[in-house]
Amino acid sequence: MFSDLFFEILKLILPKQKHPKLKDTNKHQGLRNQLVKQLEEKGITDKNVLAAISKIPRHLFLNSSFEDFAYQDKAFPIGAGQTISQPYTVAFQSQLLEVQKEQKILEIGTGSGYQTAVLSLMGAKVYSVERQNELFKATSILLPKLNIRPKHLSFGDGYKGLPNYAPFDGIIVTAGAPFIPQPLMAQLKIGGRLVIPVGEKEQIMTLLIRKNETQFEKHEFGDFRFVPLLENKN
Repeated sequence: MFSDLFFEILKLILPKQKHPKLKDTNKHQGLRNQLVKQLEEKGITDKNVLAAISKIPRHLFLNSSFEDFAYQDKAFPIGAGQTISQPYTVAFQSQLLEVQKEQKILEIGTGSGYQTAVLSLMGAKVYSVERQNELFKATSILLPKLNIRPKHLSFGDGYKGLPNYAPFDGIIVTAGAPFIPQPLMAQLKIGGRLVIPVGEKEQIMTLLIRKNETQFEKHEFGDFRFVPLLENKN
């Protein structure tokens, strides 16, 4: 395993490169297959999640300086002080959502677009909000190049959700929130699932299932670490 300091040094000494050619090779596929096996060993059982991760070229969602490390089960910086979550975290949150084809899923925190891609390949109609304009612009360009077309991408405050497109079958939050935003709970369908890491420096992965207009069933799944979900960006 490489230390966080190693990756900080790597960012400084290697040039910032984009991907003029979006290459996805047999080598990359082999590395993805190995990653899927690791995720299975760690307890990911949802075949749709695993199939999506086996197909999506994660290296294309990273600065090419990190390409050789893209299929490690590790988070990486993506710019604007944000990170792409480690594949296990992406898989775990996706599995908790129990996505069915054609369901409307709201994603809070588009980031690199990798989680967006996983949900899209699982058959979801993805509506995603990103608060960092730099990332919003980059992801809006990258996803169509990979033939991944979410229903809606927007630049805005994730705490507010997307009330004009509600209700949603599922909501996934990819940043740590000190509390569960009420607007997101309100935008969830009855029977819908909200997956959110709750806490300050470290978060508890939390699942809310909406039982009726006023009641939610709550489940907790241990400690995770995310960048913070910031309020009132726009």
